[in-house]
Amino acid sequence: MMLPEGHGLYPGHGRLRGYIRFFNLSTGAIVRCLLPLFKNHCVLDSVDGLLLLQRDEDTAVRLLNPFTGDIVDLPPLATLVPPPGSNPTINGIAWGYFRNIGATSVSVSADGAVITVMIVFYNISVLGFATSKDHRWNVPSWRLSPIGRLISSQGKLYMMDNPTFDTVLHGDTQIFQISPPEHEGMASGSSPMPSKKLIATCPAGKMPTPQYLAQCDSEILVIGYRDGFFTHPLVYRLSDLILDRIVPVTSIEGNVLFIAERILSVSRSALPNLAGDSIVIVHPREVYLAECRLNTDTWLQAADGRIARCDLSRPYSLIYHIFSCCHRASWNKGTILYQYKNHNNWKVKRKWRQG
Repeated sequence: MMLPEGHGLYPGHGRLRGYIRFFNLSTGAIVRCLLPLFKNHCVLDSVDGLLLLQRDEDTAVRLLNPFTGDIVDLPPLATLVPPPGSNPTINGIAWGYFRNIGATSVSVSADGAVITVMIVFYNISVLGFATSKDHRWNVPSWRLSPIGRLISSQGKLYMMDNPTFDTVLHGDTQIFQISPPEHEGMASGSSPMPSKKLIATCPAGKMPTPQYLAQCDSEILVIGYRDGFFTHPLVYRLSDLILDRIVPVTSIEGNVLFIAERILSVSRSALPNLAGDSIVIVHPREVYLAECRLNTDTWLQAADGRIARCDLSRPYSLIYHIFSCCHRASWNKGTILYQYKNHNNWKVKRKWRQG
């Protein structure tokens, strides 16, 4: 993960001299890379060790490997905004909504010639997709659910959907797999679309309040609670749910799941002061950063200080740095990035406040 520098030193800040630090979630190693692209690019998302960037002057989307410098160019994000009246699905939507990314997937064709990227824009429930050979972003004919929990894994997107998420009475939760377009074998002039398929159902009787999808090593996990008070975490493997095996998970190979807006899986070897086979989350009642062990439901304080009053101990521990990366609003506090259209030209203004 990209390591927050703090003190308002956002990526591209002059005092960083073009360098960015990364933290290895498996080993705990910290490395520093020279990334001058941040002078005129912003980060939209990260996936599979790659950074999804947007260039300021023309909204071009670019995939960057921060350790090799390899770049794949994709169409400008502005091509998703159609002329007035041509696409009621996304026409008239504020530009800022396109910066709230729910999930991103990257896949490569069998011959390595085509790279496909799918992006879910969370606020507007729109899926955009494009390849490295396209000139514009496209939208499938089908719609996403207005409420869904999404992750990316091995080039596909996974979405958890329950029509009763915001109601008292909870129903079964459906889990969908969204696969990238199949380009091989397509006739000339054809326009392949991503496919959406129901792959599993999590019964309400086994998990009344599913909340998250997470990737831990090679497994996709479904995380929720046994009760409505969010005090007894429950974890299932998606592979088990696909086979109708409803068996709670008590071991995740010693890893620790940091849970907030997004979920990060961290090896215990990178954070030896945590127990492992546990989750780190804000305690549902006492509002401190807590670690809950999956095999015992025991809650322990993961780090000093309380989240509610921000009376954290200094210097801030690495645990808080990792947790803040699960919530981009916390990491980029006070950051405003917006665009406006003027005489058919996209222009960019960036304002930074001390965060």
